[in-house]
Amino acid sequence: MAADNSRGAMFRVIVPNQHSRVTNVELFFDLVFVFAVTQVSHTLLHHFTPLGAVHVAVLFLAVWWVWVYTAWVTNWLNPELTPVRVMLFLMMLGGLVLSTTIPTAFEGRGLWFAIAYAAMQIGRTAFWLFATPRHRTAVRHNAIRILTWLSISAVLWIAGGLSEGETRLWLWIAAVTWEYVSPAARFWVPKLGFSSVEAWAVEGGHMAERCSLFVIIALGEAVVVNGATFAELEWTADNILAFVSALVGAIAMWWVYFHRGAEAGAERISKSAESGRLARLAYTYLHMPIIAGIILTAVSDELVLKHPTGHSDMRTIVSTIGGPLVFLIGTILFKHAIRGFLQLSHGIGIILLLVLWWFAADLPPLWLSVATTAIMIVVAVWESMSLGSTAEQAEEF
Repeated sequence: MAADNSRGAMFRVIVPNQHSRVTNVELFFDLVFVFAVTQVSHTLLHHFTPLGAVHVAVLFLAVWWVWVYTAWVTNWLNPELTPVRVMLFLMMLGGLVLSTTIPTAFEGRGLWFAIAYAAMQIGRTAFWLFATPRHRTAVRHNAIRILTWLSISAVLWIAGGLSEGETRLWLWIAAVTWEYVSPAARFWVPKLGFSSVEAWAVEGGHMAERCSLFVIIALGEAVVVNGATFAELEWTADNILAFVSALVGAIAMWWVYFHRGAEAGAERISKSAESGRLARLAYTYLHMPIIAGIILTAVSDELVLKHPTGHSDMRTIVSTIGGPLVFLIGTILFKHAIRGFLQLSHGIGIILLLVLWWFAADLPPLWLSVATTAIMIVVAVWESMSLGSTAEQAEEF
């Protein structure tokens, strides 16, 4: 019974050698972030300038951070219990407000974005503190540390929302930098000091699955948007090929991440004696470029679908090559964190994309998209064959 759980009445019951499953209410909560990812990609599409890219980067980092912090908390708390479910439903409300304000966060609705973000971060952490029994001193101290850091950043977010122009941007950059530095600084606060790594142990299988599901969210959003865009276009040979290239590219990304990496990550973190440290590096930080690469690729897909012919302009080149490039950089670092070596196939893919960038201006958007998709297929097939042969040799040995 929950009341007999020594970890706390609202905490998950950990069963040895058994993963905690991702619950239906967590999946329901994630639906809000389908909308958030769509808003981020559309905002970048319509503000594809250096300043617009900086704006979108800040907003993306905020969206990812509020989601991944919630994933950590629901790794500890039990979402099957009513109080935890209510907390997630309130987070969904905040997430919808946050998502709807993304396109105009640096214009008229900046204060709403800041209030929604700060309320979600502080409210969820305060609930976690409330749910932690007093005898679990280390956990309570962690909650207090995080609440302190988030309260300071909340002041910066709200101050930015009340400001305009460059002042808002710099305050929000300061806020997001403060929050991203905090785990590396182990949430040091006066008197309580640094958080210990041991206090951050997670149920590894659950954490790995949660982040894998966010990858699915980003890929699914890209496929849905591509389908909706394609349905509105005249079906010419160029548009059809562009649509197929976008779909195959998404499948290749799925294959690169899920065929070997996701399962290996889940197994590695489940067996790790320092699951908290690995979760912080591999899932909290290194999944950001993976998601960012998928979002950037989604922008490219829409640009290529609407304008497949002619010379590629700078935003088409940056998104079409930059998306897979950032994705591969994220996956090679993620797999290095869980396997301990750099994947050769990913390194070659990164080099090929950089070489392609040199010739990109001479290619039509359609063929640029086809070329990047072909590179992703090469990476996926190469990794599958190399790791497959390694597994066979290990079995024979």
